Amino acid sequence: MPSLHVDDTTLHYEDQGSGPALLFLHGWGTSGRAWDAQVPDFARDHRVVTVDWRGCGRSAHPRRGNTIAGVVADLVALIDALRLDRPVVVGSSIGGTFATELALHRPDLAAGVIPVGAPAYWPSTRPQDQAELLTRLRRDRTGTVTSWVPGWYAPGTAPALVERTVRQILDSGVHIDEHQAAARGYDPRPALPGLRVPVHYVHGELDAAIPLEVARTCAALTPGAGLTVLAGAGHMPHQEFPDRFNAALRSALATVTAAA
Repeated sequence: MPSLHVDDTTLHYEDQGSGPALLFLHGWGTSGRAWDAQVPDFARDHRVVTVDWRGCGRSAHPRRGNTIAGVVADLVALIDALRLDRPVVVGSSIGGTFATELALHRPDLAAGVIPVGAPAYWPSTRPQDQAELLTRLRRDRTGTVTSWVPGWYAPGTAPALVERTVRQILDSGVHIDEHQAAARGYDPRPALPGLRVPVHYVHGELDAAIPLEVARTCAALTPGAGLTVLAGAGHMPHQEFPDRFNAALRSALATVTAAA
């Protein structure tokens, strides 16, 4: 099992294919397996790397360091260790936050960023909701995750897919909750006009977790940014409608790489 020791933790990653590099970042509490429907397609003509960021999946679950800055530092180390040549970073949900922060702090390392359903500033506009979520997670983690996650998906999504996501989040444990707490104070909007890496936002039309308006606002603030809206999709379009998502991602990649 390929792994990399970084700072105080060990990261599991998978590295397939050859060509221009793509680095896929999953959402809160899941794993690189969230991209199972993308890897076979894109590994035909890209070098595709997926990573379980710290605290998730097959990576170690350290008690400290699970912050945005900590994850971004891990990504810098991973890119260096694998000698990835300026990958396009595709991030789902909070993975989109990590991708954006990497581009803001180390624009030399990324050829482009494609946030998918990224939360951006949204949790900071409702700090009370975030506080209540954290309270519910402490009191009844299983019940809270089981009732919350189905709302991430578009109507009609296979129950097995939802159950898989719930299981992954529960397996990741409590140390990922630091991200939910930090989200109350995170707002990238002031920094987006200075972003020097090409960005293309992808968002589900029916995303009930992060409204489409968030992606529209961020795209308007980010110089030269594009936006693709996937009709009928929720917060997890890469899993809900993989064929349509893959086509949209290829189009976004063409736009981003041309700009880069």
